[in-house]
Amino acid sequence: MIEHVLNPRITENKDWATVLFVITFAIIAITKSLYENRFGDFMNLLFSDKYSKVYRDGSQLKSGFTISLFFAQVISFAFFVQLSLSIFGYASKTDWILYIQIITFLIFFILSKFLIEKIIATAFNIEEFVEQFNLQKITYRTYIGLIILPINVILFYYDTISKNIPVVIIATILVLNVLAYLISIKNYQNAIFSKLFYFILYLCTLEIAPYFFMYYLYTKGSA
Repeated sequence: MIEHVLNPRITENKDWATVLFVITFAIIAITKSLYENRFGDFMNLLFSDKYSKVYRDGSQLKSGFTISLFFAQVISFAFFVQLSLSIFGYASKTDWILYIQIITFLIFFILSKFLIEKIIATAFNIEEFVEQFNLQKITYRTYIGLIILPINVILFYYDTISKNIPVVIIATILVLNVLAYLISIKNYQNAIFSKLFYFILYLCTLEIAPYFFMYYLYTKGSA
Protein backbone atom coordinates (compact mmCIF):
# COMPACT_ATOMS: atom_id res chain seq x y z
CA MET A 1 0.00 0.00 0.00
CA ILE A 2 1.39 3.36 -1.03
CA GLU A 3 1.22 6.02 1.61
CA HIS A 4 0.75 9.56 0.34
CA VAL A 5 2.05 12.40 2.44
CA LEU A 6 0.47 15.72 1.71
CA ASN A 7 2.55 18.77 2.43
CA PRO A 8 0.72 22.10 2.70
CA ARG A 9 1.72 24.58 0.03
CA ILE A 10 2.72 27.85 1.63
CA THR A 11 1.90 30.88 -0.47
CA GLU A 12 3.11 34.33 0.38
CA ASN A 13 0.49 37.03 0.63
CA LYS A 14 1.57 39.97 -1.49
CA ASP A 15 -1.83 41.65 -1.76
CA TRP A 16 -1.14 44.15 1.02
CA ALA A 17 2.01 45.35 -0.75
CA THR A 18 0.21 45.65 -4.09
CA VAL A 19 -2.47 47.79 -2.44
CA LEU A 20 0.17 50.03 -0.84
CA PHE A 21 2.04 50.43 -4.13
CA VAL A 22 -1.20 51.40 -5.89
CA ILE A 23 -2.09 53.88 -3.12
CA THR A 24 1.38 55.44 -3.26
CA PHE A 25 1.31 55.88 -7.02
CA ALA A 26 -2.23 57.29 -6.69
CA ILE A 27 -0.98 59.86 -4.13
CA ILE A 28 1.78 60.90 -6.54
CA ALA A 29 -0.65 61.11 -9.49
CA ILE A 30 -3.17 63.20 -7.51
CA THR A 31 -0.40 65.49 -6.25
CA LYS A 32 0.87 65.92 -9.81
CA SER A 33 -2.60 66.84 -11.07
CA LEU A 34 -3.20 69.35 -8.25
CA TYR A 35 0.26 70.95 -8.40
CA GLU A 36 1.26 70.36 -12.01
CA ASN A 37 3.77 73.18 -12.42
CA ARG A 38 5.31 72.66 -9.00
CA PHE A 39 5.57 68.91 -9.54
CA GLY A 40 7.34 69.49 -12.85
CA ASP A 41 9.88 71.77 -11.18
CA PHE A 42 10.28 69.23 -8.38
CA MET A 43 11.06 66.37 -10.76
CA ASN A 44 13.79 68.50 -12.38
CA LEU A 45 15.44 69.04 -8.99
CA LEU A 46 18.68 67.30 -9.98
CA PHE A 47 19.03 69.38 -13.15
CA SER A 48 17.74 72.77 -12.01
CA ASP A 49 17.67 74.79 -8.80
CA LYS A 50 14.42 76.54 -9.78
CA TYR A 51 12.34 74.53 -7.30
CA SER A 52 14.70 75.28 -4.40
CA LYS A 53 14.65 79.00 -5.19
CA VAL A 54 10.88 79.34 -5.70
CA TYR A 55 9.71 77.12 -2.82
CA ARG A 56 12.25 77.97 -0.14
CA ASP A 57 9.90 79.56 2.39
CA GLY A 58 9.60 77.57 5.63
CA SER A 59 5.80 77.69 5.48
CA GLN A 60 5.97 75.24 2.56
CA LEU A 61 6.61 72.50 5.15
CA LYS A 62 2.88 72.54 5.90
CA SER A 63 1.68 72.67 2.28
CA GLY A 64 -0.45 69.89 0.81
CA PHE A 65 2.26 69.18 -1.75
CA THR A 66 4.94 68.54 0.88
CA ILE A 67 2.68 66.52 3.20
CA SER A 68 1.27 64.24 0.47
CA LEU A 69 4.69 63.45 -0.96
CA PHE A 70 6.02 62.98 2.58
CA PHE A 71 3.66 60.01 3.02
CA ALA A 72 4.71 58.61 -0.37
CA GLN A 73 8.34 58.99 0.70
CA VAL A 74 7.85 57.18 4.03
CA ILE A 75 5.99 54.29 2.37
CA SER A 76 8.81 53.97 -0.17
CA PHE A 77 11.64 54.05 2.40
CA ALA A 78 9.84 51.55 4.65
CA PHE A 79 9.54 49.16 1.71
CA PHE A 80 13.21 49.58 0.90
CA VAL A 81 14.25 48.83 4.50
CA GLN A 82 12.16 45.66 4.57
CA LEU A 83 13.33 44.54 1.13
CA SER A 84 16.97 45.07 2.12
CA LEU A 85 16.47 43.01 5.28
CA SER A 86 14.83 40.31 3.17
CA ILE A 87 17.63 40.22 0.59
CA PHE A 88 20.23 39.85 3.36
CA GLY A 89 18.20 37.07 4.97
CA TYR A 90 17.05 38.88 8.12
CA ALA A 91 13.31 39.06 7.34
CA SER A 92 10.56 38.18 4.92
CA LYS A 93 9.56 40.79 2.35
CA THR A 94 5.91 39.69 2.59
CA ASP A 95 5.68 40.11 6.38
CA TRP A 96 3.10 42.90 6.66
CA ILE A 97 3.43 43.04 10.45
CA LEU A 98 7.13 43.82 10.10
CA TYR A 99 6.29 46.48 7.53
CA ILE A 100 3.88 48.15 9.96
CA GLN A 101 6.61 48.12 12.61
CA ILE A 102 9.14 49.66 10.22
CA ILE A 103 6.87 52.41 8.91
CA THR A 104 5.65 53.19 12.46
CA PHE A 105 9.25 53.54 13.62
CA LEU A 106 10.12 55.79 10.66
CA ILE A 107 7.14 58.08 11.23
CA PHE A 108 7.78 58.21 14.99
CA PHE A 109 11.49 58.92 14.45
CA ILE A 110 10.87 61.65 11.87
CA LEU A 111 8.10 63.40 13.80
CA SER A 112 9.98 63.18 17.11
CA LYS A 113 13.08 64.62 15.50
CA PHE A 114 11.01 67.38 13.91
CA LEU A 115 9.40 68.35 17.24
CA ILE A 116 12.74 68.40 19.04
CA GLU A 117 14.15 70.57 16.26
CA LYS A 118 11.25 73.01 16.71
CA ILE A 119 11.91 73.22 20.46
CA ILE A 120 15.65 73.80 20.02
CA ALA A 121 15.06 76.29 17.19
CA THR A 122 12.69 78.25 19.41
CA ALA A 123 15.16 78.19 22.30
CA PHE A 124 18.00 79.46 20.09
CA ASN A 125 15.77 81.90 18.17
CA ILE A 126 16.60 80.32 14.80
CA GLU A 127 13.11 79.10 13.85
CA GLU A 128 13.00 80.61 10.38
CA PHE A 129 16.40 79.25 9.43
CA VAL A 130 15.65 75.73 10.76
CA GLU A 131 12.33 75.62 8.90
CA GLN A 132 14.00 76.59 5.62
CA PHE A 133 16.87 74.19 6.21
CA ASN A 134 14.45 71.36 7.02
CA LEU A 135 12.43 72.10 3.90
CA GLN A 136 15.54 71.69 1.79
CA LYS A 137 16.39 68.36 3.41
CA ILE A 138 12.82 67.05 3.14
CA THR A 139 12.67 68.09 -0.51
CA TYR A 140 15.76 66.11 -1.48
CA ARG A 141 14.82 63.09 0.66
CA THR A 142 11.35 63.04 -0.86
CA TYR A 143 12.95 63.13 -4.28
CA ILE A 144 15.14 60.14 -3.37
CA GLY A 145 12.11 58.30 -1.95
CA LEU A 146 10.19 58.73 -5.20
CA ILE A 147 13.17 57.59 -7.26
CA ILE A 148 13.51 54.31 -5.35
CA LEU A 149 9.76 53.61 -5.39
CA PRO A 150 9.74 51.86 -8.81
CA ILE A 151 12.93 50.06 -7.75
CA ASN A 152 11.03 48.77 -4.70
CA VAL A 153 8.33 47.38 -6.97
CA ILE A 154 10.91 45.45 -9.01
CA LEU A 155 12.72 44.17 -5.91
CA PHE A 156 9.46 43.07 -4.30
CA TYR A 157 8.11 41.03 -7.20
CA TYR A 158 11.41 39.42 -8.21
CA ASP A 159 12.62 36.58 -6.00
CA THR A 160 16.24 36.35 -7.14
CA ILE A 161 18.01 39.58 -6.27
CA SER A 162 21.74 40.06 -5.87
CA LYS A 163 22.89 41.39 -2.50
CA ASN A 164 24.96 43.96 -4.36
CA ILE A 165 21.84 45.80 -5.53
CA PRO A 166 20.67 47.12 -2.12
CA VAL A 167 24.30 47.91 -1.22
CA VAL A 168 24.64 50.05 -4.35
CA ILE A 169 21.28 51.74 -3.68
CA ILE A 170 22.17 52.46 -0.03
CA ALA A 171 25.54 53.90 -1.09
CA THR A 172 23.79 56.07 -3.70
CA ILE A 173 21.25 57.28 -1.11
CA LEU A 174 24.06 58.22 1.30
CA VAL A 175 25.92 60.12 -1.42
CA LEU A 176 22.75 61.97 -2.46
CA ASN A 177 22.02 62.83 1.19
CA VAL A 178 25.51 64.26 1.62
CA LEU A 179 25.07 66.28 -1.58
CA ALA A 180 21.69 67.50 -0.30
CA TYR A 181 23.33 68.68 2.93
CA LEU A 182 26.09 70.45 1.03
CA ILE A 183 23.58 72.15 -1.28
CA SER A 184 21.46 73.22 1.70
CA ILE A 185 24.49 74.60 3.52
CA LYS A 186 25.55 76.45 0.37
CA ASN A 187 22.08 77.96 -0.08
CA TYR A 188 21.95 79.17 3.52
CA GLN A 189 25.63 79.88 4.12
CA ASN A 190 25.02 83.50 5.14
CA ALA A 191 22.47 82.50 7.79
CA ILE A 192 24.71 79.64 8.95
CA PHE A 193 27.83 81.75 9.37
CA SER A 194 25.89 84.42 11.25
CA LYS A 195 24.84 81.79 13.82
CA LEU A 196 27.63 79.28 13.39
CA PHE A 197 27.74 78.09 17.02
CA TYR A 198 24.01 77.30 17.08
CA PHE A 199 24.24 75.58 13.71
CA ILE A 200 27.10 73.32 14.86
CA LEU A 201 25.17 72.50 18.04
CA TYR A 202 22.06 71.79 15.97
CA LEU A 203 24.04 69.63 13.55
CA CYS A 204 25.67 67.54 16.27
CA THR A 205 22.52 67.17 18.38
CA LEU A 206 19.91 66.45 15.74
CA GLU A 207 21.70 65.41 12.57
CA ILE A 208 24.53 63.22 13.84
CA ALA A 209 23.62 61.97 17.32
CA PRO A 210 20.29 60.22 16.41
CA TYR A 211 21.89 58.15 13.65
CA PHE A 212 24.89 57.37 15.84
CA PHE A 213 22.63 56.00 18.59
CA MET A 214 20.59 54.02 16.04
CA TYR A 215 23.80 52.46 14.72
CA TYR A 216 24.99 51.76 18.28
CA LEU A 217 21.72 50.06 19.25
CA TYR A 218 21.73 48.04 16.04
CA THR A 219 25.31 46.81 16.49
CA LYS A 220 24.69 46.09 20.19
CA GLY A 221 21.57 44.10 19.34
CA SER A 222 23.41 42.15 16.63
CA ALA A 223 26.32 41.26 18.91
